Amino acid sequence: MPRTDLIIDLVKSASRGDQRALKTTVESLAAEERSKNHGIMADRLVQAMRSGFNEASRTPSVWDKAQRVPDPDLFFEIIPERKLEELFLPESVRKVSDELVEEHMRRDLLRSHGLEPRHKILLAGAPGNGKTTYAEALAEKLMVPLYVVRYENLITSYLGETSGKLQELFDQVRSHHCVLFFDEFDVLGKERGDSHETGEIKRVVSTLLLQIDRLPSQIVTITATNHPELLDRAVWRRFDLRLELPTPTVAQRGEFIKTFFERRGHKPPKTSAVFLQKIGAVSYAELEQFCLDVLRKFILGFEQKSMDALAQSAIASWQEKFTLK
Repeated sequence: MPRTDLIIDLVKSASRGDQRALKTTVESLAAEERSKNHGIMADRLVQAMRSGFNEASRTPSVWDKAQRVPDPDLFFEIIPERKLEELFLPESVRKVSDELVEEHMRRDLLRSHGLEPRHKILLAGAPGNGKTTYAEALAEKLMVPLYVVRYENLITSYLGETSGKLQELFDQVRSHHCVLFFDEFDVLGKERGDSHETGEIKRVVSTLLLQIDRLPSQIVTITATNHPELLDRAVWRRFDLRLELPTPTVAQRGEFIKTFFERRGHKPPKTSAVFLQKIGAVSYAELEQFCLDVLRKFILGFEQKSMDALAQSAIASWQEKFTLK
């Protein structure tokens, strides 16, 4: 581990180009130390870089904004609990997810060959099919925190302020080892060619794309959208992986229900083709809600019915719930 006073001297004597390279290196070192629970050492590295920049220039350094925990006004943290192995994913998505995890677990080997692990993922799919859950499960697999961006404090009505808050957001997270999650990404990444959008929105998109490009690989950035057609075309090129999480098929609905009850130690209800058709083309989140409703009634002994009988009686109310009046 390099001495902190040496880092200060290196920054002070380096050219602007070398300073950027040093900054990236120290960000990675600080993130590695945080991942080992060496928070004091990580903070010292950040402080050394901040001191070096402040002495090299009278202008405020982005390292002044580096904190041990990102600002709760811009992020909220989720402690990952969902597991990647438990998710119902298309085989192609599962395969590439396993490869991504392997790349990050063996990143030192990749770096010894001048390579970095992939770390930018764009998720597309209808609401309720697991985009947020996927981000949580990947963070759990990588053993890092999940930071979810808070749009309510990020997007403002004042010209230029949103771009400034975006800059602050990325500055704060840059020295952390984490999964950074942007839900409903089309709110920020809109097509710049849209004639209905203002110049301010176009500046926000440009700032966003530039900052995503500059993120180090220890930050796995996951963006999710229900409307991929609204995204700026340049957004697509920024991501190493572009994955779709589709609505479950009839067979997948049956497998989900079976697995849901078995994992909780209960015999699953019978799911005939007619039964599954009556549930309809719902999302995984809606399927889980249906299963939870049945399980609650079974545990509480409603009407002293069997699991099969409770599932059958739940279908009628379920169909009514999803029927437009």
